Amino acid sequence: MRILIVLLAVGGLVSGCEQFNNMSTGQKGAVTGAALGTGIGLVSGGSFGQVVGAGLIGGAVGYIGGSAIGDR
Repeated sequence: MRILIVLLAVGGLVSGCEQFNNMSTGQKGAVTGAALGTGIGLVSGGSFGQVVGAGLIGGAVGYIGGSAIGDR
C-alpha cells in the first residue's frame, strides 16, 4: 500500500510540473515510461538493479512511443 501511495504522489508531481508542459511528446513519453517501469519494478519486488533496469527500459520505450505519436 505504501508503494502505491508513493507512485501516486510521484505521478501527481510529474503531471503538475510546469516543465512537463514545455517538453516534447517524446520527452513526456520518456518520463512517463521511466516512472511506470520503475513502479512496476518496485511492485514486483525486484532488486535494485532490476528496478533501475526497468526504469531505463521504460524510459526508452516511452521516448520511442512518444516520438512516434509526436511525428504524426
